[in-house]
Amino acid sequence: MNTRQINFAYKVRHALNENLDHLPTETTDRLANARKLALSRKKKSSPLHALVPRAAFPGRGNGGVVNGRFPWLARMGVAIPLIILVAGLAGIYQFEQQRRIADTAEIDAEVLADELPLSAYLDHGFNAFLAKRGD
Repeated sequence: MNTRQINFAYKVRHALNENLDHLPTETTDRLANARKLALSRKKKSSPLHALVPRAAFPGRGNGGVVNGRFPWLARMGVAIPLIILVAGLAGIYQFEQQRRIADTAEIDAEVLADELPLSAYLDHGFNAFLAKRGD
């Protein structure tokens, strides 16, 4: 509901409350009977359960666990992202190491397969080329 609708509802309620004393007895009796009928048809109230998520920070009460039933969940809420982060970084490191080894092996295979004179291995430019390709 927007503000205009809420203001209209307040005005209607105020107008009804002002004229309540001037209503005929027959009308007030009908309204009372309708209210009793509506209350009799109302469903029985049952206790409501709702999960309310809260941030789980270390050292904060029960860590945001509902009713304190799952204390391990609060600890895992911090540990699982850290484990995933460490595993991801280790995977990236391993991938880069394998790529570097493959590049070095490729250069070695090219050097060994090519028929170069021994003087080429002593050339500083050739060493610079190998260093540049190894990066």
